[in-house]
Amino acid sequence: MSMTDDTIDNTLVDITFNDGVADVRLNRPDKCNALNPALFGAIIAAGERLAQQADLRAVVLSGNGKAFCAGLDIQSMAALAQIAREIPITERTHGLSNAAQYICTLWRELPVPVIAAVHGVAFGGGLQLALGADLRYVAPDARLSVMEMKWGLVPDMGGMVLTRDLVRADHLRELVYTARIVSAAEAVELGLATRVADDPHALALATAREIAQKNPDAIRAAKRLFNTAARGDTAATLLAESVEQKALIGSANQIEAVWANLEKRAPRFAPASVPE
Repeated sequence: MSMTDDTIDNTLVDITFNDGVADVRLNRPDKCNALNPALFGAIIAAGERLAQQADLRAVVLSGNGKAFCAGLDIQSMAALAQIAREIPITERTHGLSNAAQYICTLWRELPVPVIAAVHGVAFGGGLQLALGADLRYVAPDARLSVMEMKWGLVPDMGGMVLTRDLVRADHLRELVYTARIVSAAEAVELGLATRVADDPHALALATAREIAQKNPDAIRAAKRLFNTAARGDTAATLLAESVEQKALIGSANQIEAVWANLEKRAPRFAPASVPE
């Protein structure tokens, strides 16, 4: 089903879709968008719906209220032992991931670029959620933390995979072992964030709209290549580059990109194909 230019009615995740850009906002502002089972389900539903959107070009991920995401809801934390007994987290329910991991990894698997706009705090699972995005723009006063050790736990929502190409190993170990809170500036220095912006959401939307003006087939191909390269197999990555480029050269959208540049006009791209 195709989304139109309006706001999807969802009490826990708001999505506004316009000109190929999905503006996705966590919507538990009274709880600083802390993660509970209902929000887990809403995030997964939103991601799976977006994955089937042929005219999707880019995604901005943010949180309503005063914070991006404060991590696991404290009430869920108190009931953690019971939750662990009821939900066997070692079962792979979503491809390589369990449900908790999937709310973070699904943004890497989404076929288009995802930009997280972080304000307030991104703690624990909230930080891992932001790390699932391709880019992270953070407000100057934002605070970030790999906070699981504070609760006697380890990052288990994809954090070890999502940080391995971003943060130097010894820095990551320090962050995990200490659970210390870092500033926006230090987050950029460490690799947790892409850049500091006075208005990260506005910058994220501007970047998403810029991406939306590029060949959607090439953008999706580039994201597939980044995901292949992240697995560290040089031979597979080099072959994937060639396969993707062969499919793009001479395609309708690639030719349109050339003509739009030559004629100095806005491109008129066809929607990307969505795998069955």
